[in-house]
Amino acid sequence: MHLAYPVVLAALLFSVGVYGVLARRNVVLVLMSVELMLNAVNLDLVAFDVWLRDTLHAGQALTLFTITIAAAEIGLGLAIVLLVFRTRRTADVDRITALGDPAEAEPEPAEAELKGQAA
Repeated sequence: MHLAYPVVLAALLFSVGVYGVLARRNVVLVLMSVELMLNAVNLDLVAFDVWLRDTLHAGQALTLFTITIAAAEIGLGLAIVLLVFRTRRTADVDRITALGDPAEAEPEPAEAELKGQAA
């Protein structure tokens, strides 16, 4: 098998992952896109390991480390997303702006105008 096939497939997967990170607003979909990019890198590592015929199989060893790091990353990422969703009631990246207490955050201009009209 030629090296070009898995490399092109990995490039397409990585491109879809980059698009997902840049275009999506939902945190869970951003995490899934990051995982897709990591899987593209894993595919490249294994393809180059087979192509080089390395006796130490360094590409496969790096792939195992990458899979382990990806599993830890997704576990921590989902825990953070659940915590933010419980406090903010949203998983939208654009709406999560401050890291402080949501009760202490300044109201948006539309909310301030509504409060001013009600008084």
